Amino acid sequence: MHKEKMFSIIVVCLNAGERLQNTLESIWKQSCSDYEVIVKDGGSTDGSLACVPDKDNVHLYIEKDTGIYDAMNQAVRYTKGEYLLFLNTGDLFYDVCALEKIASVIKSKKQEDKNFAGIVYGNLYHLGLETIIYASSVINDFTCYRNVPCHQTCFYHRSMFDERGYDTRYNVRADYEHFLWCYYVKKTRFVYTETIVASYEGGGYSETKENRRRSAKQHKEIVIRYMGKGKYIKYRAILLATLAPVRSKLAESERFSKLYNSLKAWIYKRKG
Repeated sequence: MHKEKMFSIIVVCLNAGERLQNTLESIWKQSCSDYEVIVKDGGSTDGSLACVPDKDNVHLYIEKDTGIYDAMNQAVRYTKGEYLLFLNTGDLFYDVCALEKIASVIKSKKQEDKNFAGIVYGNLYHLGLETIIYASSVINDFTCYRNVPCHQTCFYHRSMFDERGYDTRYNVRADYEHFLWCYYVKKTRFVYTETIVASYEGGGYSETKENRRRSAKQHKEIVIRYMGKGKYIKYRAILLATLAPVRSKLAESERFSKLYNSLKAWIYKRKG
C-alpha cells in the first residue's frame, strides 16, 4: 500500500503517444511534491507507456474500460491522496507552482476549519485559443446551468467519490452530472481560487460535432434531474434572450476569445 499524499493526480490514457509524456513531465516539474500519480491505461499498443517511470509515487494500472469516465472511476479506486485531480493526457499544469498554490489554499481552509472537505477550483488556460477561461467565483443555480468549472481545474476531496463515481450513462457529460450531484445532493463546499491550474489543448472528446449534440441532450436531462423543468426553461430563456449562442461563438473564436474572456472575468469579479 502506497503512502497517503495530499494529491492524487489521475491520468487516464489509451494510445496517447507523446501527449502522455508531455502531461507527465508537466507533473514532474511541480514545485509541490506532495502527490502521487495514478496512470490508468485502457490497454495501449503504441508504446506510449514506456514513458511512465518506475517511481514510488507513480502507479500504473492497465485495465480495459468502456470509456473515459469508466477509466476515471477505475482510477479513483487506486487513489490514496486526500484530493483528486483528473489531468487527462494532453492536459498540462499551467505553471510549476500551480499545485503549490492549491495546496496553500487547502491548508488555509483547514486552519479555519479542521474538518474542511470540499472542492477547490480555479481557472483554465486554453492552448488552442491562447486565452484564459475564467470560472465563476460563486456556485449557484445559474452557474450550475451554464458555467461549471472544467474538471481539469477541480480538486475534489476524496469523500466526493466515497458514495459514487461518475455516472457512465452520460458518456459526454458525466463530470458535469457529478459536479451537480456534489452541489445539490452532497451539499459540498466550493472554494474558488484565482490560480490558473491547467492548460487545455482543445479538441477534446466532448468537442466533436456528434458529441456536441449528445452533450446538449445530456445537459438538458441532467439539469431537469437536479433543478427541475421550470428552472431549465427559465435559464434557457435567459440565455436565448441574452444572445448566448452568439457569445459562445465569440468565446470560441481565435480572434475574439481573449477580449470575451477578459470581459467575463471582470463581470465575475464584480459579482464576487
